[in-house]
Amino acid sequence: MEEIEMDEQLSFELDSRPTIKGFPDLRWTGKKPYKFAQYYPAQLKEIYGKSNNGWMNKVYWGDNLQIMSHMLRDYRGKIDLIYIDPPFASGADYKKHIEIRGIGTAESDSNSFEEKQYCDIWNNDEYLQFMYERLNIMYSLLSDTGSIYVHCDYRMTAYFRLILDEIFGPSGFKNEIIWSYKTGGTTKKYFNRKHDTIYLYTKTNNFYYNNIKEKAIVDKSKGYNPNTEQFIDEEGNTCVWVNPRDVWDLQHINMHDQTERLGYPTQKPERLLEKIINASCPIGGIVFDCFMGSGTTQAVAMKLGRRYIGADINLGAIQTTTKRLLSITKELNDSGNADDKYTGFEVYNVNNYDFFRNPVEARDLLIQALEIQPFPQSQVWDGELDGRMVKIMPINRIATKADLKELLANLPYNTYEKRKEENPNQPVERMTIVCMGHEPDLKGVLEQELADYKVDVEILDVLRDKADLQLKREAEAKVVREGNKLVIRAFYPMNLMQKLSLQKEYVEDWRQLVDSIMVDWNYDGVVIQPTIIDIPEKNEMVKGIYDIPEDAGTIKVKITDLLSESLEVEVN
Repeated sequence: MEEIEMDEQLSFELDSRPTIKGFPDLRWTGKKPYKFAQYYPAQLKEIYGKSNNGWMNKVYWGDNLQIMSHMLRDYRGKIDLIYIDPPFASGADYKKHIEIRGIGTAESDSNSFEEKQYCDIWNNDEYLQFMYERLNIMYSLLSDTGSIYVHCDYRMTAYFRLILDEIFGPSGFKNEIIWSYKTGGTTKKYFNRKHDTIYLYTKTNNFYYNNIKEKAIVDKSKGYNPNTEQFIDEEGNTCVWVNPRDVWDLQHINMHDQTERLGYPTQKPERLLEKIINASCPIGGIVFDCFMGSGTTQAVAMKLGRRYIGADINLGAIQTTTKRLLSITKELNDSGNADDKYTGFEVYNVNNYDFFRNPVEARDLLIQALEIQPFPQSQVWDGELDGRMVKIMPINRIATKADLKELLANLPYNTYEKRKEENPNQPVERMTIVCMGHEPDLKGVLEQELADYKVDVEILDVLRDKADLQLKREAEAKVVREGNKLVIRAFYPMNLMQKLSLQKEYVEDWRQLVDSIMVDWNYDGVVIQPTIIDIPEKNEMVKGIYDIPEDAGTIKVKITDLLSESLEVEVN
């Protein structure tokens, strides 16, 4: 894929539908139209497998708003199916259980802990703007024959219906699918909540739909047509094939299911995605999921012979999905069923998120790394730095002009009026806005909104201005050649060890702390193309010793720990 220089500015006008009389738009504080998207370049980091008919699947790490903006150049109007399982605004932090591999030779205070993967705590207006912007880009990416499935629960269903009507038009609505299940909590205070809602919308009425029949048990008392083709299922029931309903009785993944369950929070069962992909994406079509999580959409797409593109901002999701796809590729190759499947994939970065593990922890890491004096009780400011008041913008995406609304609404204007009277030639406030990338002219917009006051505004874009900022402790490793062997003698993932209260001297087997090892025998200096993919089973450990081929050049080793953080080492 052709790349554009980092300093070149491109933007795309998004597709839009005219307002339809009689159908009101949803309103919220800070709502702004989203009609243009800025182009963001992507950096190819890793390649796994080979292309099929010139196609390589793609996995993107970064903010999905930036990723989809990047995709507009090459995939506008080309995506056959979009499925998203976004945050539900549940008000919870979601965690993944992590434990040391093998049997306890590593002496620590604890052999396991829970690591936050993502935060689902939102201001309602912020959440709606967040989803509104992304759904607008999805509309532009979707083909005229394509479909989008939006997965949500009781918290946001009403809002989503109105937003989707606005973007896709009321005629774009095709189904309200109810996914019914038995798992989850119970209560005696109201009816137990045992379903999710999935909205199906299309861009036009010329959409692809494969009417896959579903099994129904014959109730002979209702007088089924004797001419209907009947069959006996594996449980001895007399059954017929019928048109599918919009109520899907599918159970969540069993907690003891070691084949599918990956321990990733909010993981969805493959059977759910099988129904969606089989119904709404032709063989060889492109499936897109920008809230990828554990990679269920991508895994099922690969198995069913569809192409896919996935994205997530959480590094743990990228690592989990990569491992999952490699495992499926191996299964397909071993069974001889890979020829008609799209198994090769590439991993890209859009923008640079290398300095934090996940968005939940980024704010605290920024405060430490920038040496900000925190204000735990303040409703406006996160802290003070060099005499300037500091506001940290949302760290799971670029900062937008809409993000300034909350700050502007809570500023101490009475205090500013007094300062203005006392010192009319001095700034009433010196403020620093910390962000992970931002829309153009963010500073100018803020200064314009505060034009009645002298305000000294500084934008600190961590992605641009602090590229060398160290927000995490680097891992250590000793990797050497010993004759025709590549040997990993030691590996110390310092962040993981800190969470485990584990010192170097108590690590008897470094392999217990390793999730996977990849080795590229002929590294080109830019992209890792591993031929050794050492991903052990759950209770096993990596080998750590590998035969060096005769034609090996520069060797690149990627060691990934249980936190999904990686150390890359070159061996000449």
